Amino acid sequence: MNVITNNNLQCTVALATLQDVYDPEIGLNVVDLGLIYQLDFDDEQKEVFCSMTLTTQFCPMGESITDGVRTKLQDCFAAYKVNVQLTFDPPWNYELISEGGKKYLNH
Repeated sequence: MNVITNNNLQCTVALATLQDVYDPEIGLNVVDLGLIYQLDFDDEQKEVFCSMTLTTQFCPMGESITDGVRTKLQDCFAAYKVNVQLTFDPPWNYELISEGGKKYLNH
């Protein structure tokens, strides 16, 4: 899992809190699924930018998952405005799942 970031420390904190956001159909968190592509932090403007994807464009739980990401980031960075952008470029694939996630899924 390679998350693009402009602040490694804040990214580590953000990823730790995002491990509490699960895809309910798969039962794995968004970090281990590899759904988080980018986390950038603008300390001057007090903004967090998150670029993420879903396992499919037609994921029935997509809104719930993106809302969960937004809520967790807002809770973690309360003084910041959170912007979550959904993208399907590049499309998600199985190779994005962490080794721990693959073990959890028995692959």
